[in-house]
Amino acid sequence: MLWIALINKVGTGLWMGAAALYFTLVTGLSVTEVGILMGVSGAVGIAGAPLAGHLADRFPVTRVIIGSQLQQAIALLALLTTDNFSLLLLYSAVNSLADRGANVLTKLYAARIAGPNRTRYQAVQRSVSNAGWAIGGLAGALALAVGTAHAYQALLIGNVVSFLVASILTLRCAEPPSPSRVVTDSKAPALAAQPSNPWRDRPYLLFTATEAALFLDDAVLQVGLPLWIVHATDAPHGLAPLLMVLNCVLVVFCQVPLSRFGATPDGARRLLVPLAACFVVGCAAMTVSVAGGTWLAVVALVVAAIGFTFAEILHAIASWELSIALAPDDAQGAYLGVHGLSSSAQRSGGPLLVTAVITAGAFAWPLLGAGVIATVAAQSRLVRGRLRPATTHRPPRMRGGRYAGRRYAGRR
Repeated sequence: MLWIALINKVGTGLWMGAAALYFTLVTGLSVTEVGILMGVSGAVGIAGAPLAGHLADRFPVTRVIIGSQLQQAIALLALLTTDNFSLLLLYSAVNSLADRGANVLTKLYAARIAGPNRTRYQAVQRSVSNAGWAIGGLAGALALAVGTAHAYQALLIGNVVSFLVASILTLRCAEPPSPSRVVTDSKAPALAAQPSNPWRDRPYLLFTATEAALFLDDAVLQVGLPLWIVHATDAPHGLAPLLMVLNCVLVVFCQVPLSRFGATPDGARRLLVPLAACFVVGCAAMTVSVAGGTWLAVVALVVAAIGFTFAEILHAIASWELSIALAPDDAQGAYLGVHGLSSSAQRSGGPLLVTAVITAGAFAWPLLGAGVIATVAAQSRLVRGRLRPATTHRPPRMRGGRYAGRRYAGRR
């Protein structure tokens, strides 16, 4: 699965940097049409996470992963066959649906196959994925320097090939045990009750809502930093891609060592405080970057990138462990699918919020930091209350997921 993650992200890195240019220069879409295409396809993709989680509770997860990989390969390959806006929108939406679902499926596979080592496994996988992004991005940059239609098409085909190779490798992966499928398939009366439903589990839904705000580091790093450099500071524009490289390097080297601090639900909850502190440091540095002078701007922006990157790293650890620990065994896929909505929602709304902060000016960044502090406080309290019943050894209820924390109590 780590080789699959590397190959997958190399292909994605090839294509993502060229996607907008492909639609404008090769298919002839206007900038407005490209914006509509990416926005609508991203909105459709939100449904991919809960749908994939639902399927993974009922079918072998490796087969569902292969299905999502093939769906992405076919949808991307179809882009080469047309320059019609409606068809390009349809194919992009199909690809986005599978992409968001694949993220949930790989998390679920790790949770089932790695057992108590799942946090470290996820950290290693995330480091490998970032390395793949960097390799693919550098290769894509070389191809973009050519600038021909064939170069853009080659990048797209490279991404398609990466999905096909990944699907072949996935066939070799062992199918992990699935508590949800055991419950579904069993005819024992004690297990015949209705599986837990995340949509009726209010605490988990509230947890997911707070997660959407804590995923903002993604929008800040990918959208906020480049736009802030260009429109608000005296820093050279070439600093933006260098900060993205710095982000990837820090994730590759720091994600695994730091993962040991979030190997339990309580440890993951305690990471929320340093997460908020790192995000606030990043926001403060963004404000300082406009105080005057090129060197001050460069130093402040480097500090901001480091702060937001460590917030990203810590949130990845905490979010991963808590999203699993708070989900009941009999509906892991469904719960992770609902949790996946937080990342998808941030992808749609995060850029809008970040651009609003940039428009408002330098002193809007501390307000954004204050919002993250409030969100962290709310999530910490919510998680603490959710985990506390797990230590009381109440008899588990099979409906509505009200005692979803029971699994953590049994493990301890």
